[in-house]
Amino acid sequence: HKQNINKLRSCDVFFQSCAGSCSSSGKSLSKTLSGELHTDQIKHIIECLQLTRVHHVKSNVTIFIYVYILYLMMNCVFCRHLKQNKRSEELLEQYRCEIQELKLKHRKQRMKFENQLHQLIEQHKNLHSVFTPEMLPDEIESAENITRQLLSAEQMKLAQLHRLYEELDEIEKAACDTAAEIQE
Repeated sequence: HKQNINKLRSCDVFFQSCAGSCSSSGKSLSKTLSGELHTDQIKHIIECLQLTRVHHVKSNVTIFIYVYILYLMMNCVFCRHLKQNKRSEELLEQYRCEIQELKLKHRKQRMKFENQLHQLIEQHKNLHSVFTPEMLPDEIESAENITRQLLSAEQMKLAQLHRLYEELDEIEKAACDTAAEIQE
């Protein structure tokens, strides 16, 4: 019982100081209450209100002030929670946007990589079909045939070139002979 009376006195002192703030300026009380106010303090205030009811505090004004202070305190806590929630929602939205940007960037990189991989696979298929071990003898024979044809064509062109040089020499001799006859 003595403990309850001591609690009641401490509550009364606390509420008296709050009431003084309340009567002087509602804003200063709000500033005081908007600081660090925890749920333990609110529970303590509710307990004090219950004690005043149990001990039949006669002054309705005192109870009204207690309830008003409790209301202001809870309102401050509510406002602080609203601000924290709003800040948390803004951060959450910012993080969502950053995540979406990263997902988009990774998707673009993945698509680019997939395209490059597809191109490499196609190139590999083409190379594999050209250079398969089964086709190697045919490729060698084809290369040898082409080499023979090119050598034959080269020999024909050299023979034609040799004939053209001979014809050119004959034409030059004939031109020189004609020029010498004309001068005589």
